Amino acid sequence: MSVEVTSEDFVRTFDRRPGGVWSAPGRVNLIGEHTDYNDGFVLPFAIDARTTVAAAARDDGQLRLRSAQQPTGDVAVSLTDLAPGRPEGWASYAAGVVWAFREAGHDVPGLDLLVDGRVPLGAGLSSSAALECAVALALDGLLDLDLGADRLAALAQRAENDFVGAPTGVMDQLASLHGRDGHVLLLDTRTLAVEPIPFDAAGDGLTLVVIDTRVHHSLGDGSYGDRRSACERAVEALGVRALRDVPEEGLSERLAPLDDELRRRAHHIVTENARVLAAVDALRSRDWHELGRLMTASHESLRDDYEVSCAELDAAVECALAQGAVGARMTGGGFGGSAIALVPTGQVGALTKAVTDDYATRAWERPTVFPVVPSSGARRES
Repeated sequence: MSVEVTSEDFVRTFDRRPGGVWSAPGRVNLIGEHTDYNDGFVLPFAIDARTTVAAAARDDGQLRLRSAQQPTGDVAVSLTDLAPGRPEGWASYAAGVVWAFREAGHDVPGLDLLVDGRVPLGAGLSSSAALECAVALALDGLLDLDLGADRLAALAQRAENDFVGAPTGVMDQLASLHGRDGHVLLLDTRTLAVEPIPFDAAGDGLTLVVIDTRVHHSLGDGSYGDRRSACERAVEALGVRALRDVPEEGLSERLAPLDDELRRRAHHIVTENARVLAAVDALRSRDWHELGRLMTASHESLRDDYEVSCAELDAAVECALAQGAVGARMTGGGFGGSAIALVPTGQVGALTKAVTDDYATRAWERPTVFPVVPSSGARRES
């Protein structure tokens, strides 16, 4: 995908040249949902939809932001006034990164930012992390910090957790920064180890598609935090460091002391971690049907145990499977957003028509269906 914001755009906006242009992608999570804040394993990849940021340092302690999507919604704020809740809206994700850098002791003298976000909003494809990581990379470059991807991911995550108020894990930021063409990423969110795993579904006649339900979601509305809190209570009751440390063997007996809600939440996390590792084995052996089985089992667990799906996501998965998908599941935090399906390439058109027709009969907004492939991570463009 071409760079959407250029140095010339920045000059027209701020009447001076930028210090550079940086971009970061959204992500799809192939499998491993809600495990990242439980010290678990995830298997995301960067996609070819990016947020681009042109930036220049200022020397007056001011932060100025403009979005190409909201050209009349300019934001200007003093760095000393940055605090959770100020500014609000889209600008909070960018401003939160500046705040996180300052909280970590980095001297940010001021900043002009021009943003163009091409990751679909509210689709569960991590448009927020794409913006955060692009700004983090810009600051890293402008300030000559050379912090490295893992440290930048941690700062971007802190912006989302402590400034924006969404209690997410670090998966999205790591995927955006570490993305690699043709590979999914096995992330161990406890150690931050990243292992690229080749992903070539096309070589075996398969296409991975995203079905954007157009049901927009917010991870800051409390439902996501409720799931995280339930996991923390389960950890305390079980006396373990994290749910990642609960073995799958004899799981029913291990979870028996928990009440029904905590038992189901913990059951999802433990079995989802196992599915991620099994999915890696399936990819290494090019066993696409086993991968598909694991994807579908993941969706069923998210729907029934973790209760983060919705009618539109369930319908998308059911349509995909009915049209010959080897596997399908919701992706992202849930409560809306997108599903993914691994489909024989010749069936992509039939799937698109089936899910579009199904949504129309239910008087739901028309979904968007498009293919995705693992793509490169955050980078400097110019």
